[in-house]
Amino acid sequence: MSENVVHLHKPTDPPADPAEVTTLTVVPDLPATPPVPLWVRSGRAVRRIATHERTATAGRALARHTLYVAGGARIVARRTWDGRTAARYERMLRAAEAAGNYEAAAEWEERGQRFREARHRRRMDLLHSPLDAAKGVLVGTGMGIGSLMALGVVLAIANKDITDVITPISAVIDLIALIIRIVQVVWGPLVTIGPFLALLALWSVGRHQQAAPQWALPAHVRSGEGEPITPSIVVKALRDLGISALRNAIKEMGDAGASMLSPIVIAGCGVEVDVTLPSGVSTDEIQNRRRKLAENLSRHEHEVFITIPPAARTVRLWIADSGALDEPIGPSPLVTDETLTANYGTGRAPWGQDLRGDAAALSLYQRHLLITGLSNQGKTAALRALALWLALDRAVEFRIADLKGAGDWAMFDGLATVLIQGPTDEHVVQATEMVEDAVDEMNRRLQAPPGSDFPPLIVLVDEAQVAFMCPLTDGEKRPYGGSKATSRYFMAVRKIHNQGRAVNVLMWQGTQDPTNENLPKLVREGAHTRAALALGTESQARMALGDKAVDGGAAPNLLRAGLDKGQVVVASDGIDIPAGQSFINVRTHYIDNDDATTIADRAKALRDGVTTLRVIERGEDRDPLADIASVFGQTQRLVTQDVLKRLSALNPDAYGRWTFADLRRVLDGTGAEPYKSDGRMVVARDRVQRALTNRDTDGSASAAE
Repeated sequence: MSENVVHLHKPTDPPADPAEVTTLTVVPDLPATPPVPLWVRSGRAVRRIATHERTATAGRALARHTLYVAGGARIVARRTWDGRTAARYERMLRAAEAAGNYEAAAEWEERGQRFREARHRRRMDLLHSPLDAAKGVLVGTGMGIGSLMALGVVLAIANKDITDVITPISAVIDLIALIIRIVQVVWGPLVTIGPFLALLALWSVGRHQQAAPQWALPAHVRSGEGEPITPSIVVKALRDLGISALRNAIKEMGDAGASMLSPIVIAGCGVEVDVTLPSGVSTDEIQNRRRKLAENLSRHEHEVFITIPPAARTVRLWIADSGALDEPIGPSPLVTDETLTANYGTGRAPWGQDLRGDAAALSLYQRHLLITGLSNQGKTAALRALALWLALDRAVEFRIADLKGAGDWAMFDGLATVLIQGPTDEHVVQATEMVEDAVDEMNRRLQAPPGSDFPPLIVLVDEAQVAFMCPLTDGEKRPYGGSKATSRYFMAVRKIHNQGRAVNVLMWQGTQDPTNENLPKLVREGAHTRAALALGTESQARMALGDKAVDGGAAPNLLRAGLDKGQVVVASDGIDIPAGQSFINVRTHYIDNDDATTIADRAKALRDGVTTLRVIERGEDRDPLADIASVFGQTQRLVTQDVLKRLSALNPDAYGRWTFADLRRVLDGTGAEPYKSDGRMVVARDRVQRALTNRDTDGSASAAE
């Protein structure tokens, strides 16, 4: 008999899909990770604490201050030994002999002998001093008692009391007793703290002299950053240069090499010291290790300069304060002094500062000039600063070719009689013809009657490498560029170099990245003043400055491109150079375009007016004033920068290189000149429209007449 099961309630959940059934797998319990033993955890904690930076710092501090005491004791002992013996004189004698300075050696030997004689006399005097001291004590005691008795007699007579005779002696006895009691009270504590005071004194001496190992010193001392230059630091830096002869000579010197150094003197933003090298060490070996020497002195390579003074076997080190050369110098006097004027014959251009912080001024009188460097290192700014100063002499004429054409010389429009701006071959042709015209002017002056006075004529070509590399030829197949005898630009420059100086026709050139192709040897050697900014190689430095300057330590190739922007190495007799050197480093003042325009305006005000011959550039046949009026649209006013941007967008060929000076040149005298509003220079649309209307009206009236 089967049983029927009756379900009273229907299942509410739908049947499960077999694909969705999750099978639960029971995993047996895994063995638990054994706990880390206590001794392991303790060891890790101890190691973590022991290697922590704070622990290391505290350990170094404890070791440092402990070793200061030992170092101070060593220093005091050595000072005492030097004071009581002739060790100091022996040390200086050996040092002078090692340096080959036998006159100084003889002098130190004589001083040592005098010291020994004086010491012998003092020791002989000690044999007689006890007896003399005893006699002195007896005599002094007797005289003292007698004086006190006499004083007592005077008191007794005055007071009419016989007991006052011994009053002064009693007072002295009481004073002595008081002193003894004070000593008895103080002596115990003094004996207790005396050793601690002595240790404190030794610690102070050691701390002042940093008498601890390098690893124990503070971090800023270990790194040496900003560390003042001392004789011991200089000698150690020289010893560690890797020159065995120098290292051995320093070891043999009793004074550890101090006799090699002259006094260290402050020189501008650094210090200067002369080092007399021992026999067997050449100055070239020191110069060739400039970087290592700088690092040994805790300085960067550009902060140490090595030159050769007149003395034999001597190098002069100039060591900058850490980071001082990265600080900018002040503005040019041309900017700060609006009353400044120039004199071509007797004046000097305020060009910048030397590394010592002194003003560096350059004479431009009858000196051809060449300045070169890598691109974007401040060449044009340095050259333009000289031209701006000389422009303040109203007698000077400028003929300028800017073969970059970026507007860097636009402020000379109305100041120079010729102004060429552009990088094309056509501009090189114009520049060549400009230089050839200057040659003709030179020849005319050379043929003038003797005694004739000629105003200065400055022929300036910026980016001259473009002219030397120009591939064009003229109708007679003569090349404009190149360095052959048929090259028109090359030969014109050479002619001015050869004879122009005598009649005040001078050639100034600025070039970049010099090579034998873009700066021929005969041209660069024809310049009296040669200056170089940062260069890439030593061979380029020799091209720019000549072998003499480079052999004397000039190193524009070691200047930091970008960081030492505007710093030039100058070889010229027109600037004050320290005795024995053939060059000087100058950090030139930077004059921006706005300030340059202001200075040029001052120069124009000194003149009666100059009509500048300008090269007509591509696209310049447009009507600039009409184009300026068209860019306003519905705007009532535009800042000058926006006007230039809209003009450039309107016609890049005509206005792509325009500067504020070009905009001002077009608007000057029209009544629509830029003016300042809310601190910014702006141009008004209605003024430009009015100027355009007035010009058209005047032009129509003139045509009708």
